[in-house]
Amino acid sequence: MSLTVTSTGRPMRFSDTLERLGSHGGEKLFLGEIVEVFGERAFGAVMLLFAIVNMLPWPPGGTTLTGAPLLFLSAELAWGRNTLWLPHWLGRASVGRETFRKMSGRLMKLIRFSEALSRPRLYFMTGRLGQALIGLACLILSAILVLPVFGGNLIPAVAIGFFSLGIMQRDGLAVLLGWITTAITVAVLVFAWKLVVAGFQLGFDWFGQVL
Repeated sequence: MSLTVTSTGRPMRFSDTLERLGSHGGEKLFLGEIVEVFGERAFGAVMLLFAIVNMLPWPPGGTTLTGAPLLFLSAELAWGRNTLWLPHWLGRASVGRETFRKMSGRLMKLIRFSEALSRPRLYFMTGRLGQALIGLACLILSAILVLPVFGGNLIPAVAIGFFSLGIMQRDGLAVLLGWITTAITVAVLVFAWKLVVAGFQLGFDWFGQVL
């Protein structure tokens, strides 16, 4: 029986598949293994995994590494690929299975809660055009994630998480929440940029007065 199929022939829940990935196999869990296990759901599943990782508190520069794979995945989604393809070097990226098990275990309540609320609906939001637009949005959000800004990873990661859940569950409402969170991300960036510009302007004005 497939790792992602139940005895009734239905796809196994994302949370259950994570638990099995953490308990089956060798000491290391490879990214290529995750892609193979999730099959046609790989785009949403793998992006959701990286989104969850990027929601964790990281020191400045930490999300540069954890957000970089999302750039690659988002570009493929925006390009319109139906299946996720990984280069060999990225497919061989790995994490200790015990580490994966502990990390996913801490987030399991949140994952199961999201699963309980999500279901297939508003299909036009996850169609071919919808997924291409999602890919473009996630590409921009991923670019923001890789910037070494302390605390700047949470909102973009949440947006990508909503998008990923929507793709995986064919849930247009989750995608809509992703677009709303993306708009919030843009608004926060614009506000932060204006603060930075205003701060530099005040500094220059003060320096001019001193001279």
